[in-house]
Amino acid sequence: AGGKGRYHSREKGEAPVPSVSYRGTYITIYIFIECIPLSIRLCLVFLVSFYQRPWLGCPFVLTRLRRAPVTVRFVTNTTKESKRDLLERLTGLGFDIAEHEIFTSLTAARNLLEQQQVRPLLLVDDKALPDFTGIGTDNPNAVVVGLAPEHFHYEMMNRAFRLILDGAPLIAIHKARYFKKKDGLCLGPGPFVTGLEYATDTKATVVGKPEKTFFLEALRGTDCAPEEAVMIGDDCRDDVGGAQQAGMRGILVRTGKYRPADEDKINPGPYLTCENFPEAVEHILKQML
Repeated sequence: AGGKGRYHSREKGEAPVPSVSYRGTYITIYIFIECIPLSIRLCLVFLVSFYQRPWLGCPFVLTRLRRAPVTVRFVTNTTKESKRDLLERLTGLGFDIAEHEIFTSLTAARNLLEQQQVRPLLLVDDKALPDFTGIGTDNPNAVVVGLAPEHFHYEMMNRAFRLILDGAPLIAIHKARYFKKKDGLCLGPGPFVTGLEYATDTKATVVGKPEKTFFLEALRGTDCAPEEAVMIGDDCRDDVGGAQQAGMRGILVRTGKYRPADEDKINPGPYLTCENFPEAVEHILKQML
């Protein structure tokens, strides 16, 4: 790289991321599906890739779980689409899901904006904008970053940079390093958030995985404590590591964005590693119920 300057000036005049206890046989399970963490009551969390064969049996596996004594919630870090679009996509794939069962990091971001009473510059996918309906964005005094490849260009990033320099808070919906598309791995919002942090000498407030508050918020209303929860996901740091930092156990699945030796990237390591979502569910049904 030709130097690592945080920013540069223009012409004169221009503005310069335990043990498990059980209450009888009534368990809460959280399921995460790729960018669509699903939830389900132990409080188990699963994440399943849409890009490999194992996910194809997930609707049937979810049906099996619903027949067990469980309460279901669906929790996601995705910023690529609104909750309603996500619901339509999942139901179209055969999942039996109700809208009130879904909790997203977009919802967490909106809640924070309302609490702080700020007007954000929204660097999110256009499909996610409906989840911010009613939030004022004129004359922004905050910056919100999600997954928005079409917005990650110099002019927009420089606009965000200047707002932060002027005192606007930087809010990251999450700081994932990368995500998976059909043609391979792609940069997530994390590198862009980190770039803004570096250039402005500030620290972003993160609302999604792997933040402890995100996992605790997912448990709200389930009558399930973190030590009664197990997270199952394909992202060792954000899914498993984040959940374990919140007091849950973590099960890593070798699908989706999983890479060889991911198990060694967190300490302590995953409670368990499975080949795919159905195998993880089989373990739960046989060993935890």
